[in-house]
Amino acid sequence: MVNLSMASKIFISAVCLKGLVEAYLDKRNIKHIGKNFNQVPEEFADKITLEDHQKAARYSMEKLNKGQLFNFIGYIILIGWTLLGGLDALNKTITSFELSPLLTGTVFLLAFSFINSILSLPESLYTTFVIEEKYGFNKTTIKTFITDMLKGSILGLIIGTPLIYGILWIMESLGEYWWAYAWAFLSIFQLLLMWIYPTFIAPIFNKFTELEDGEIKDRILALLKRVDFESKGLFVMDASRRSGHGNAYFTGFGKNKRIVFFDTLINSLNATEVEAVLAHELGHFKRKHILKMMIKAFVFSFIGLFILGQLMQTTWFFEMHGVHSSETYMALTLFILVSGVYTFFITPISSWASRKYEFEADEFASQNSNPQELINALVKMYKDNASTLTPDPLYSAFYHSHPPALTRVKFLETFIK
Repeated sequence: MVNLSMASKIFISAVCLKGLVEAYLDKRNIKHIGKNFNQVPEEFADKITLEDHQKAARYSMEKLNKGQLFNFIGYIILIGWTLLGGLDALNKTITSFELSPLLTGTVFLLAFSFINSILSLPESLYTTFVIEEKYGFNKTTIKTFITDMLKGSILGLIIGTPLIYGILWIMESLGEYWWAYAWAFLSIFQLLLMWIYPTFIAPIFNKFTELEDGEIKDRILALLKRVDFESKGLFVMDASRRSGHGNAYFTGFGKNKRIVFFDTLINSLNATEVEAVLAHELGHFKRKHILKMMIKAFVFSFIGLFILGQLMQTTWFFEMHGVHSSETYMALTLFILVSGVYTFFITPISSWASRKYEFEADEFASQNSNPQELINALVKMYKDNASTLTPDPLYSAFYHSHPPALTRVKFLETFIK
């Protein structure tokens, strides 16, 4: 029987509150989608069939239902790591190797990450080979899944080892204000990764080919010239190897920016629709959303490291989470593990800011391409990706980074002349 202190009871209460809010929002969303199951929203009735609408509803509800189960398992794992002694047991095992303090901490964090990745495998397997397969989206083979996992593990070791070692060295060696130096080191490391990702990391997992000459490329080049955007290349990614979902994105920064289209997107949209989708993505860049999100990430990491610097000097931080050792690496691991419990409740603020950016990008797209073509593209993407048209408003406000389909389409219609 675990004897919980008052501080530990606060932690348990926070976990339970987070779980209850998540479950409540999920149930609301399932109920709302189910209530609209038998009727396509009037605004989409001439574009999406009842069959496609119901497929999207079933897909969304099944993901929500199974997500609740995996969330519950995630909470059990969290309590296992903390109050039930998982971190202490792992620490005892690693310290028995009698390595140097920095190597002990590095091995501890790598082992913790590896165990967590193994514990998350059932969810990943079920999502990929049951849900995605059932609704016709999965193109991943077992061989590809295992290969991706091995590549990811090796890459994680190559990138993670110097990162962890560097941060732990800073925490151990640079005194009271280590968190400021650690923030600078982490920020530079992240910028370096962003720079090398398009050229060295992304090709490890996918094949990228230059966009073929033709109407799509001609329209895109004309759009880039119109909005004065320089790109190092236009690429098509073989996303169809793994999934039937479509998308487009920017990668890299500075002179290393690339524009990447999923082959699934290129195959499902016509040239003017692809142009409109890219105009939306360019809107994020031109309205400085990418820069703002980077700055926000750096600010939050600065605040997080500062808070960790204060917490690791206390005993209650460790005690309230069931940990009985206070090494530097243990403080860092524990902070990474539990911080999401306490920051969960600012999710709606982040979601609201993201939706604001989406409206601004849609406005930019409407000014630099045909808004009707963007509407047509979005409807096709909602259909192809089986995105529900009828999410619960409260659920959407809490979680969704994009406005609901109807809201977004009505906004775009205001720009049609």
